Formats: sequence, C-alpha cells, structure tokens
Amino acid sequence: MRPKQRTMLLCVAVLSGLFSVSAHAIDASPTEEQIQAALDQGKEAARTQRSPDTFYVRFGASDELHPSGFLITKLGGLSVMATHMALRGIQPSEADMRQVLEGQTMLVSAVIFGNTPHFAVDSYMLFDQRGKTIKPVTVRFDGSAGRSAAWPESPRFKAKVVASFNYDDFDPDADTTVTVFPANGGEVSFRIDFSKIH
Repeated sequence: MRPKQRTMLLCVAVLSGLFSVSAHAIDASPTEEQIQAALDQGKEAARTQRSPDTFYVRFGASDELHPSGFLITKLGGLSVMATHMALRGIQPSEADMRQVLEGQTMLVSAVIFGNTPHFAVDSYMLFDQRGKTIKPVTVRFDGSAGRSAAWPESPRFKAKVVASFNYDDFDPDADTTVTVFPANGGEVSFRIDFSKIH
C-alpha cells in the first residue's frame, strides 16, 4: 500500500472515531469504540498543542463580565486526561481510565457575578428538565470571590459554583435549564440541549 493511501485510510479511521464520540456524548456507559475515540482525541490534542479544556462543554457568555460555565462528560473527561498525559509523554493506565468511567456524577461549573466578596456563599444549583427538578449530589462555591474584569465598577466580583449531578437522576438527551441560586437572592439560568452535546 502506498504511503498516500495509508494516510487516507488513517484519516478515515480517525474521523470515524470522532463521529462515534458525538453519537451520545452524555453517556454513563460509553462503548469501547467511544472510549478509544475519546482517548485518541486527547492524544491528537496534545500533538497539536490544543488545551485540554477544549473538551469541556461550555455554555453561557463568552466574555469576562457575564455568567458562563461548563460541564464535563465521561468522554470529555477521558479526552482531558489523555491530553494531559500525552503532553507528559505517558499513556493513561487502566486504573486512570476506570476512575473516570466508574464515576457516578457529571460535574457542572458556573461563574456568576456579584458586588460583595462573599456573595456566592451557600449558592445552590438545579437542573430543570421538562418541569422535573433534579437536585445535585454535591455543591461547592467560592467562599471569597475574586475581582471581576469590571473592578471597581459593577459587577465587582466573580465566583465559581460547582455541582455534581448523578447520571441516574437526569435525562442525558433532554433540553435542560441549569439554574444557579446565589444565597442573597436572584438566580442565573442557562439553557442547554443535552442531546446536542458532541
């Protein structure tokens, strides 16, 4: 087989792998093909010097002064891990992969804004899927917010609220509203169609 033909076949194999990942991105039990494709994506990202966080599923604003966030699926987590390890010249071990694949929860992180350093303390997060409310297993928040890009103007501070949701509790294909409730009142909502996550 000529080198050019070999290269074309390799490209087809890689593209097939990429498409298999996007078939069902939020999957508590991904297939072997999806797992391998996610690992291959991570290695390729390292080879091309792409940042591991490009595998996060981002939502909300893209600027520095409005609420935004990201979530990490199991397949995304595998790609992130494979990228980090490939950059160090090592391969993920079976134990490394098992730790990601056996995880029972999906992490969701949001950045919100306020005008006092402790505005995010006791914040909460929920999913709403077709009127059904899904509560998180855990919620963490910044006890002391950092200065925002607007400092000293409003909003002066930004903070992270991070929640973990059990895969068994939510529909991985539903149109979902993620809502963050700061303890001092109000709410910040993001709409994400889980079925369109790749």
